[in-house]
Amino acid sequence: MLAAGASLTLPALVRSQNRAALIEDVVAANHILYNQGIVDAFGHVSVRLSANRFLLSRSIAPAQVTAADIMEWDLDANPATADKRAGYRERFIHSEIFRARPEIMSVVHCHAASLIPFGITGVPMRPVYHNSSFIGEGVPVFEIRATAGETDMLVGTPELGRALARTLGNKPAALMRGHGAVIVGRSLEESVARSVYLEVNARVQAQAMAMGERITYLSDEEVKLRSGANEYSRAWELWKSQVTSRK
Repeated sequence: MLAAGASLTLPALVRSQNRAALIEDVVAANHILYNQGIVDAFGHVSVRLSANRFLLSRSIAPAQVTAADIMEWDLDANPATADKRAGYRERFIHSEIFRARPEIMSVVHCHAASLIPFGITGVPMRPVYHNSSFIGEGVPVFEIRATAGETDMLVGTPELGRALARTLGNKPAALMRGHGAVIVGRSLEESVARSVYLEVNARVQAQAMAMGERITYLSDEEVKLRSGANEYSRAWELWKSQVTSRK
């Protein structure tokens, strides 16, 4: 409800309400990813606010993110307002993927340990589980040395962000050799759910490979038939209720 004397127009009020709800969901996404073991003290998740703006927390551990920590950024990874708080060094992951992929609404970066072996061995991730059928679209590996030689492994410049975006291409995720992964989605729900099920698939695939028997992966046709069928709203609502009920 507007305070006395307030002069917000109805469209501005709607935008304000939508922004508040989006910020609430970004906070929930950070907590969900922590709760699901996808991020720890490190990692981050963003959501597109407009064609040239996105929301991403200031530099803080995901489990500690609150609404007050969410900042607005432009596609040069600069604060879009006068907010001078420190951002994540790897915010260029988000800005350059949003620039390269206008259909993408959300980006997750994580360091889940189960993903690391697939980025350092040459063993490709393949879909073994129906909820992670999107892996069948391809999960390339980003080799930072191919762009910048020896580095501290962090995507801390626009150039490295662009190189990562090129490796990602039109895929749902990319592994980062010796570092972690980036996962994208057409919604915040999708990027979070893909992050969770990418990690599940990595554990299950590794377990199956350790058995030493022939593995039956999802076929190309099964992947195709599952395309668009991964409706994650039920999972999102469950996960969100788990993190918000603790407040």
